[in-house]
Amino acid sequence: MKYTHFISDLYNVEAQVARFAIADKPTEYHVMFQVTRRNMPFAEQLNHLQGAFKEFNTTRISSAKPVFVRYFLSDAHNQIELLQKSLNNTPCAVSIVEQAPLNGAKVAMWCNFQTDVEIESSSDAFIVKHNGYSHIWNTYLHSSQGTSEDQTRKLFADYVELLRKHNVSLADNCMRTWLFVQNIDTNYGGVVKARREFFETEGLKNDTHYIASTGIGGRHADAKCTVVLDAYALKGFKPAQIQYLKAESNLNRTSEYGVTFERGTAIHYGDRKHLIISGTASINNKGEVVYQGDVNKQADRMLENVEALLAEGGASVANLASVVIYLRDFADYATIKAWADYRLPDVPKTFVQAPVCRHDWLIEMECTAIVEETNAEFAEF
Repeated sequence: MKYTHFISDLYNVEAQVARFAIADKPTEYHVMFQVTRRNMPFAEQLNHLQGAFKEFNTTRISSAKPVFVRYFLSDAHNQIELLQKSLNNTPCAVSIVEQAPLNGAKVAMWCNFQTDVEIESSSDAFIVKHNGYSHIWNTYLHSSQGTSEDQTRKLFADYVELLRKHNVSLADNCMRTWLFVQNIDTNYGGVVKARREFFETEGLKNDTHYIASTGIGGRHADAKCTVVLDAYALKGFKPAQIQYLKAESNLNRTSEYGVTFERGTAIHYGDRKHLIISGTASINNKGEVVYQGDVNKQADRMLENVEALLAEGGASVANLASVVIYLRDFADYATIKAWADYRLPDVPKTFVQAPVCRHDWLIEMECTAIVEETNAEFAEF
């Protein structure tokens, strides 16, 4: 992985870039964009971020196309209208969540770009195609009716119907989900129950597999929407290309404490593999919270768990393309920023305020890694 960093003087935006490249093969970029002038109104911060996004795409990686963008907002209710107006004809999957950037900005962006891809956009999905693969993105799925349990059940039912339109299924093709839960301390129980019961009906069980996921605090602009779902599915692969990561020396099966997601998933292509690491916290292999009340020790254990998952997939932190770090308490930001800059100095990363699904977890991280490998059995990326 090659890391670079630049600041756009024109737009007052910092960009942290991870570039994965193999000669004569598609190149992938993960970029974290963050404003450096944080005293500007939201409209100006948004304009500067989007300007830097376009500048980066046109002048630095003109051969790449944007695939995915997530906007982290500080106040979705008061920011969503302006953001949505700015998104007309945005040529990529767009995720939106209220998770306030902890650096004091009103908005931040996480972006993924790829070369040598074809884009197909419809009203119900954003699809990236290349070499026989179809990457299907569905973002910002939400409902305003009922409890968090009701909404989760409806979101997954709607998502399954969207997948069926593309001749794929939840059990066979979904690789990754995000569940952003408003007031997670109260509403997460309903999310867990609905997901577990819905997965059972779709053939996702402890003795088969689940889906890599992050379930974390976050909210929609509409206070009635207690859950927002983002999801990524893959079409055109062989079952042997998928590896589920357990790291049982460090972690237990999530089903042992009633939740239903995979710790991580590796997708093997002919020339590389993608490792998707779910939201990971300071937990041991008995499912217990480790180092309650100590954010520094929790951060160390969290990273130890992530490293164990990466190692099982044949990777390390040197292969990381992006990291999102979630903190329950904004007062821990300075401490954890210094910790992350030391432990993960070059990796594109962003820090947002988002309570984790257990009260005692002070910090959680998710990440993506890319590793070069050769496997003639599978089609290249």
